[in-house]
Formats: sequence, structure tokens, C-alpha cells
Amino acid sequence: MILAPVSRVAVLGAGSWGTALAAQLARNGLMVSLWGRDAEQLASIAAHRENKRYLSGIALPEKLFTDPNIASCLASSDAVLIVTPCGTFSTMLEAIAEHAPGRPVVWACKGLDKSSGELLHTRAEQILGNRAATAIVSGPTFAAEVARNLPAAITAASFDTDVSQQVASWFHGGSMRVYSSTDMIGVQLAGALKNVLAIAAGISDGLHFGANARAAMVTRGLAELTRLGVALGGRRETFTGLAGLGDLLLTCTDDQSRNRRFGLALARGLSAEQAVEEIGQVVEGAPTTRLALELARRHGVDTPIVEQVYSVLYEGLAPREAVQVLMAREARAETE
Repeated sequence: MILAPVSRVAVLGAGSWGTALAAQLARNGLMVSLWGRDAEQLASIAAHRENKRYLSGIALPEKLFTDPNIASCLASSDAVLIVTPCGTFSTMLEAIAEHAPGRPVVWACKGLDKSSGELLHTRAEQILGNRAATAIVSGPTFAAEVARNLPAAITAASFDTDVSQQVASWFHGGSMRVYSSTDMIGVQLAGALKNVLAIAAGISDGLHFGANARAAMVTRGLAELTRLGVALGGRRETFTGLAGLGDLLLTCTDDQSRNRRFGLALARGLSAEQAVEEIGQVVEGAPTTRLALELARRHGVDTPIVEQVYSVLYEGLAPREAVQVLMAREARAETE
């Protein structure tokens, strides 16, 4: 599918990641309308040319504008980028269907549909129709570094080769390198599950189990991610690429990751609710843990790390006991 030329993009979500991606599109010469739920915050972004709440001190490009009215923001766009929490994904799709039908829709959300537990493209097909041009952008990127225009690389994935390449061209340029892929399933699942595994890595480091334990957690986590991804139809090579191993390494090893910080807080004895309150932003890995475990069980895939994160979050198991459960598992071949 060859898309019509795109010169103006509506970005839904004025958090750190939405603002950073909006800035990248604007640096590449596209006119960007940034929408968010907080009209006061949008006014501040427009007045100060920076997102003081999430990306303080980082100047935003001239071609980035704000619009507190989602209807006008969408109606004036050639394409839409969704960068809101996964819990609002369906609501954003419904707004697009009403105000911007037929526009290409891209998302940078990393999670699963909260009602069905399925990958987000299934919800997009239900609301927008299965002929809509859709894609996802994902990869090892922290918002603040992208906003500062530091070197980074991501993947743009769509079931349609032309769409993935065209979407990649919107973001590719300057300090951002973008690779295209047709493995939309693998890229989506990798982005969702790495958040769960980052919680596990945070717990391990918060309990001071050391570098050996962290390396084992990341490696075995990748094995779980790959098993489930292949069972759902993803390609194995995706999980050793930017959207898989790349994003997993990033979010498990750096404290810019809110999911890792969430795990660190749990290890200190905070409840899940207290940890989220301390972080002050949505922690996608928490609801994704429950949905991912349901998805794995539905497909008969063994995901022991995900299971133990679930036990900590939803069954009251102490983090240290969860690690002991993992270590007590029966020895087996690494390839199993």
C-alpha cells in the first residue's frame, strides 16, 4: 500500500515519549500537532517551547505545535501517531475513526489491549477496519535522549512492506536511524514483555543479587519472550534485534526505565501502588504482567519469570521468595 504524501502528523500523548517523538518528526520537517489531556500543560509547552513537566530544559522544534482539541488536531492531520498509555488505546482509535478516518495510524505504545489481552493491532483492526494502514515504532530508546537528539535506532513495523518503509522515512534522519520490518507481531510483543522483564531485573538489582543474576535474568527473559513470540507468529530474528534484545537490554539495565525503577521499589518493600505513586507515571509492565501471563497460558508457553513477577504483584509473594522459586526450578537443557 503506497501512502499519500504526509506533511502534518497528529501526535496523541504529550508525555515524555510522545513529546520526544513529536520533536523527532518536527526536526525532520513535518508539521506536528501535539495533543494531550491536560490543556494547561499544552499551553505551557506552547509558551515555553519545552515540556517542563517531563523533559525540562530541552527546547522543542519550531514545527511542533500543541492543540488541546483532539477533533481539530486529528482533522488537520495526514497521519496519526498514538503515544498514550495502552489503557487508553481503544479510546484513541475511536477518536481517530470519528475525526480522521482513512488516515495512516502508527503507535508507540508498548503493552497489550487491557480488555482482551491481545496485541494492539487486533484492536486497531476491529475499530479501524482490516484495510487501514497501521504500524508500530519500537526499539531501545529513552525519551530524554531522543528529545536531546542523541544517536538512537528504532524499528518501524507493519504487515505491509510499503507502509513500514514509508513510516520509517518519517522518523529517519539526523541522529535517528530507523529500520523497517514486516514482523508487526514480534515487534509488538517484544515491546510489551520487555517491561515485565525489566520489573524482574529491577527486583533482582534491588535485592543486591549482583551482575551475574542480572545477566541471567535478561538472558532467560529473552528466551521467554522468544518462545511466546514465535508461538504467536512472530519471527525469531526479531527478538534478537532492536525491538527485542536491544530494548530488553536498555530497559533492564538503566534507571531511566520506569519499569526497572518499579522493580527496585518493590525490592525495597513498597507495594505496587506505592511504587507507582513514587514514580509518578504509568508503569506499563504492571498491567501487562497479568495480561502476558494469561496470553502465555492460553498458548501453552512456559514463562517462569513472568509468573513470578505476577505472584509478586497480584498474589502477595515477597520479591526475595519469588527469586528463590525461580532458582529452585528443576535443571534442564538451555534450549528447552
